[in-house]
Amino acid sequence: MELMIPLNTGISSPMYEQIYRFIKEEIRQGSLSAGSRLPSTRVLAENLKVSRSTTQMAYEQLLSEGYIEAVPCRGYFVAQIEELVEVKEAPAARFVPEKEEKSSGIAVDFSPRGIDLDKFPFSIWRKLSRNILVDDNKALFLNGDPQGEYALRQAIGSYLHSARGVRCRPDQIIIGAGNEYLLMLLALILGRDRVIAMENPTYKQAYRVFLSQGCQVHPVDMDRYGMKASELEDGEGRGADIAYVMPSHQYPMGTVMSVRRRQELLAWACRKEERYLIEDDYDSEFRYKGKPIPALQGMDQNGRVIYMGTFSKSIAPAIRIGFLVLPEALLKLYREKAGFFSSTVSRLDQNILYQFLTEGHYERHLNRMRAVYKGKHDILLGGLLGGFEKVFSIGGEHAGLHVLLTDRTGRHTEEELERTAAEKGIGVYGLSRYFIHPEHNSYPPTVLLGYASLSGEEIERGLKGLREAWDIPGEE
Repeated sequence: MELMIPLNTGISSPMYEQIYRFIKEEIRQGSLSAGSRLPSTRVLAENLKVSRSTTQMAYEQLLSEGYIEAVPCRGYFVAQIEELVEVKEAPAARFVPEKEEKSSGIAVDFSPRGIDLDKFPFSIWRKLSRNILVDDNKALFLNGDPQGEYALRQAIGSYLHSARGVRCRPDQIIIGAGNEYLLMLLALILGRDRVIAMENPTYKQAYRVFLSQGCQVHPVDMDRYGMKASELEDGEGRGADIAYVMPSHQYPMGTVMSVRRRQELLAWACRKEERYLIEDDYDSEFRYKGKPIPALQGMDQNGRVIYMGTFSKSIAPAIRIGFLVLPEALLKLYREKAGFFSSTVSRLDQNILYQFLTEGHYERHLNRMRAVYKGKHDILLGGLLGGFEKVFSIGGEHAGLHVLLTDRTGRHTEEELERTAAEKGIGVYGLSRYFIHPEHNSYPPTVLLGYASLSGEEIERGLKGLREAWDIPGEE
């Protein structure tokens, strides 16, 4: 049987959902009778010119709702549904994604926060979810280990050791619902009387969390090697006993901290008791030049590095699973001050992630996303090197999911770059918003361009708009 399904690329509804709804309506109306054989997912994908994963997702939804049946070695068939009672759906309230709310009038949004959700392995995640629930395991609905499921901590520790050079036991790992929660937990463990030095500019959400917990925060300037370690003793960071750093890929500057600077920070931490470095390794999986640099924690011989990571960039933000690796000396403090807290991540989600890691899906997904993001990265860099380099210097292009453009000519202010881009329907983001005290920004006008959530066509269209907005000369 051949199905002629009209697909509309101009609407927000995903392709798999359009396929699913069309077949469901054909079955409900009797156009596809019970027992009719449907084309295979491969054949349907070829006919519709879509990916096979798209047709698989549509069929899996129809299977789960009982509209079709899968017969081993034979294929998919329309199920007998005459006895089913149709429940009319109430009109659903429209859910507006955060990005859409914040980007009114923006056609191409170079947000540095985005990721590519079109490549999320929905079918695998759905299959793992079903498999975990199939045995009616009631224990999954009870509170588990406060630090997180032991098996998942073991899997995370194994991955960190092989991929990032982190050395730890499962007992040192704490799983929590996102970085904000883990930072609040750290503030409780370390004590709210601590003085925290932060790279400036920095990840402002971490800064807000520390302030909300009553911590003092001292901004410390950066150079091309990372946080200036000398300022922790004699400059703006004097008096700090904690330093929060992102050595593998600093946000937002994109700096990869040099080995020498890492050693200087470790030496600073070791000069006094109870000094620690918080290493936020939020997106080290994506690097486009050279080999990944091992985590700072792997260089630490004295238990002074608190390592934290997340699956928000590598899988999806809504997964809300992050983790801390505590030095041995802080484990006792954790158990005394916070060991009675229940885990903030459900055991169901932890078990899905455990299966995702141990069955090899995570590694395959990462390899795929590295290739996807490398392709987008190359499109963006190729477009920028077509005239933008005459006005801007390009930074942060060797890792992560965004680049920086710095005006070398003095032709524009940062506010003008943002405003004129927005007038063309293009969203770009000024560096000033990432400074702890924006009025102290001494950098030349700089904007961030994220590309993870954009298609290649959208990147090219966005660059065309920026070329017009900023009067960029063409290639000679």
